[in-house]
This record gives sequence, structure tokens and C-alpha cells, in this order.
Amino acid sequence: MSGASVAHTAAVDPDLRRSIAATLLPGFVGTTLPAWLEERLRGGLGGVCLFGQNIATAEQLRALTDAIYAANPDAVVAIDEEGGDVTRLYYGSGSPYPGNAILGRLGDPGYTERVARRVGEELRRAGVNLDFAPDIDINSNPDNPVIGVRSFGSSPEVVAEHGAAWTRGLQSAGVAVAAKHFPGHGDTGTDSHLELPVVDLSPQQLRERELVPFLAVIDAGARAVMTSHILLPQLDAVLPATLSPAIIGGMLRGELGFDGVVVSDALDMRGASGDRGIPEAAVLALAAGCDLLCIGTENTDDELAAIERAIADALATGRLAASRIADASARVRALARSLPPTVESASFARDTADERTKFADSTVGDADAADGVRAADVVAAERAFDVSEHARGWLRENGGGRYSVVRIDTEANIAVGTAPWGPFSEVEADPGSPWATAFTANPAVVFTESDHPDLVLAAQSPVLVIGKDNHRHAFARAAIDRLRAERERVLVVDMGWPSDDRAYADIATFGASRLVGRALLELLGRRT
Repeated sequence: MSGASVAHTAAVDPDLRRSIAATLLPGFVGTTLPAWLEERLRGGLGGVCLFGQNIATAEQLRALTDAIYAANPDAVVAIDEEGGDVTRLYYGSGSPYPGNAILGRLGDPGYTERVARRVGEELRRAGVNLDFAPDIDINSNPDNPVIGVRSFGSSPEVVAEHGAAWTRGLQSAGVAVAAKHFPGHGDTGTDSHLELPVVDLSPQQLRERELVPFLAVIDAGARAVMTSHILLPQLDAVLPATLSPAIIGGMLRGELGFDGVVVSDALDMRGASGDRGIPEAAVLALAAGCDLLCIGTENTDDELAAIERAIADALATGRLAASRIADASARVRALARSLPPTVESASFARDTADERTKFADSTVGDADAADGVRAADVVAAERAFDVSEHARGWLRENGGGRYSVVRIDTEANIAVGTAPWGPFSEVEADPGSPWATAFTANPAVVFTESDHPDLVLAAQSPVLVIGKDNHRHAFARAAIDRLRAERERVLVVDMGWPSDDRAYADIATFGASRLVGRALLELLGRRT
């Protein structure tokens, strides 16, 4: 623990100081372990949360996690690896996995379990022992800006079945699940990274829908559950779920009987800290029943010191009981100590095009060690596509031929970040493949909300439009409407979660991982 934080918590018993530290899970900037973070780990810090910015190669990542465990053998090393649009292992290249929405549409929980096991095996080789997955929110609102294809589906039964399968698969590889976002983020129309969403559901409505998947993953043995920063006024009119004793202590612990580790979603998100600040949010989260506090992505020693001071002050004034800290830290340590040690080394294949490292597993199933994308997964992903009759006609006439490409780039939500997506990630990762060569031979423009290029493309060519969540963005709808009015042969692909009427989705892929991009390229490359 740093000298500054020791000075500010000097009145706290040393064992209690270590217990406070054990509840904190910060992020950091860089690809090597900073000295301040190493010192805190030696002082009992609960662990570290890794993000895309912390990962350059498989070798580098394993060296980083080895350094974390050397400083604290009981550390939690956590990551957001959902196996789809939200990926950290493949943040530079796009994920070789299908993603939850496709898994739910395929309806094969055995396949879901196998995919999750492969993700878990990669995480173990990388030195990660806690995964903030699966996302078991029910995407009941197609306008949801932050969940969408991260969800297994819009029905509680589908999400429950596949959430439980994912839990079994990942944990069979020796990595703990943290199912999210309790008690359900699927019926929101705003992003809790940016503001506080409100879900005005009664406890009974939650029991009938949102809580069904959480009960399923708890029954499947989920070791941890992550909270959401949403306000449920019929349960707590003041505090978001992460900070609410009624929701964490009353509903998750009491009604659902969960006795594992409760992890907060990142406290730097506005839905949690808002105007109160991260230190106060940390105090309230612990008091509500959270055990491990995910702090954020780019934390510093001074920020952690401020959080520790706030917790120490809350203990001194009686706002927070020492027994609550002891209980939380004991759960975190027990989780870390119960997980098997990571395997000795990470397996990877080098991408000669751009020197980025792939985390391809050449020992599992029919994995292709050359590019990390399994042929069987490509076929499965395409089966999950929703292809309209208009799209089938376009493909019959133009498949394997020439067309103009309009790429619609919308602002990605913070959870997804700037990872490459769709066919563009596949082309970038494997530019020499026949599918990539055919695709890149076509003229293309990139269309964004702030940059509206001329949509006059090849004079007589058909047009292919590719975007994500097209219906949610006015500028995307306007561009598509214009193209449809001016051209006879326009095919619109939505690689997000489409509107129910499919108005802007002639083909809906229900995901934009690199693997899904490969499946789309293969579909475009042949006449159907």
C-alpha cells in the first residue's frame, strides 16, 4: 500500500486496512505493471481489471498477469471477454467467436457451453481468473444502446438456458463467471456509462422476467454476479442497484440466495458516481452488499488513496461496519484461492500482416491456427442470420460479383469500444483470403454522423450498406432511405440488433465479431 494511503488510514487496524484494499479492483494505463500498482498488490489489493488498452500480444499479456500474481498470489485478474462484440483478448483484431445473440438464435446450449469453454481456456492461458461474462440481460428493448447483441435474446427462457450453459462452460475451464448486470439492464433506452437509466418495473415483474436468467446461472454455480447502475424506483427510489441495500442485500442475497462474490460495475460510470464521486459511490456500494469494486479503466494511485480514505472515514463514523468489510474481503480472497492456477503459457499465432498477436487455440476442435477462426463457427454464425426475400434476390443477382460498399460507422458504446468489427475486421486480419480480396476490390465510402461523403458511387453498380443498429440512428436511416430512392439494387445489412420490423435490415447478422464478418463475406461471395 502506498505511503499516502497508509497515512490517511493510520487509525484503522492494519488487518482492516488490508481488508479494505482487498475489495478494490482498479484498471490502469499501459501494458506493464506500474510500480504503484505492484506496491498496492503487495499490500493486499484485491486485484486488477484488464482492458483492451492493456493488451498488445499474448506474450506481453501473460508477462503482465505473471507480474500481478508475483505481487499478490491471491489477486483477482478480471476482464470483459464476452466472446463477441465485447472483446478484450481480441481488441486489436475482432473476436473469433460468434457472440451471445447468435448463440441464442442457434438454440443449441451444448454449442454455447463449448464456445464458453474455449473462451475460458484462452483466458486461463492468458492468466485471467475472473470473466465479466456472460451478459444475461434480456434485450426486451430493441432500442437498447448498450446491450443489444450482447444478450442471448429477448425471452427470459432463452437467456436463462444459454446463460447457464455459458456459466458451465467457462467455469469448467477454471475461470470464474461474473454474470451481469443484476437485476437486468435489457429494458433500458439509455447507457449507464453516460447517465442513470430508469427501469420502472415492480418486484413481481422482475421475478417473471429479468430475474429468471440470474436464478439459472446461480443454479449453474456462477461464482460472481455483477450489478447494474440502473434506478428501479419501485424497489429503491433514490439509489441505483449497485448502491442499493434493498436490491443487493434484499433481492440478490435474500430472495435469490446468492452467496458468491458481488462485483460492482465500474464505479467511474456516471450511472454510479454521477455527482457523488467515486469515493462516495465505493462506500455506498460496500454498504449495499458489494464485495469487489470495479473502479474504472485508467485509475491512479491517488484515486485509490481517496477511495480508501472515504472507506476509512465511513468506518470511523459508523456509516460502514467493519464486519461488512471483513465479509466482503473474505469472499474475494476465498474466490481467488479456490481457482486453479493458470497454465504455464499462452498459445498464439502471429499475424504477419500487422504483427498483432492472435490468441488462436490450435488444440481445440477444428481451430484454424492460421487465422484463429474456425470453419464450423462460420457456418453456425451464418445459420443464425435473418435473410429477407429481398436479400436473397439481391444475392442471386449480385453474389460473387461487383458492388459498391457504404460503411455506416455509428459511435460505439463504451463497452464495445473501438475494436474492429464485421467484414472490415476480417479483411484487416486476413487480407489475402479470397473473401477479403473479392470484398476489397469494390469501391467503398465510410459514412458517419459528422462526415457525410458523396453517396454517388459506381454509376450502375448495386450497393451494399453495412452498419450496426441502423434503425437507432437518424443519419443512418436518412442515408439508407436516399440510396433506396435513387437505386434499384440496394442491400442493407445490420450487424447489430435490428428493429422488430427489419425496416433497415435486409440481412440481420445479430453480431459484428470478426467471425460474423467472415460469415457475411462468405455469404456475399456466392449466389444463393
